[in-house]
Amino acid sequence: MATIGLIGGMSWESTAVYYRLLNEGVRARAGGLHSADVLLHSLDFAPIAEMQAEGDWAAAGVALADSARRLERAGAACLLLCTNTMHKVADQIIAATKLPFLHLADVTARAIRATPSRRPLLLATRFTMEQAFYRDRLKAFGVEALVPQPQERDEVHRIIYEELCRGRVEAASKERYLAVVERAIRDEGADGVILGCTEIGLLVSQADFAVPVFDTTALHAAAALDYVAEVKSVAA
Repeated sequence: MATIGLIGGMSWESTAVYYRLLNEGVRARAGGLHSADVLLHSLDFAPIAEMQAEGDWAAAGVALADSARRLERAGAACLLLCTNTMHKVADQIIAATKLPFLHLADVTARAIRATPSRRPLLLATRFTMEQAFYRDRLKAFGVEALVPQPQERDEVHRIIYEELCRGRVEAASKERYLAVVERAIRDEGADGVILGCTEIGLLVSQADFAVPVFDTTALHAAAALDYVAEVKSVAA
């Protein structure tokens, strides 16, 4: 099995979900005692979060590119960046190695295109909701991602950093997210929901909504296993 390289730790709460989903996926596909062949470099999130807040994306890109090179040297066959927000520096990571990079926005867009949804609501960090790097990537696939209203964005962002990234899952915050989605469906015609931060799946899921939900963490893990299976098939 080709080794999946994970750039994680941002936050470790969602990186742990990646690890679980990859292993559950391998068990479902291969059975028995099979598990995922994974290399994980888990970064300290605190300095990365400071770089985000200060807008020092160049420095963050240097740190993540170094992580990618370390995984390449260790024998990874492909790379997953286990965070939506840090795909802002995806180009720096891609340029740092010769490894295939499974871009999370591309994976998400393809999943959306497989459904009738074309105007999903993007729930994510403020950086992902307000900057163009992610929404433009989706738009290239014909997906027009809507974003919450300004005050809603503040609350969505706060809940991610102050609660979910710290292991807190609060019922009141779930209700707040549900209200944000309900308003977007009612007032703006949102026809889906993108869980565009890898921690949001800890709070809400498809069971909470009538419209399609696109859990980026689950989609990314499944895409990695599909890639590994394809590599194995070609090698055979």
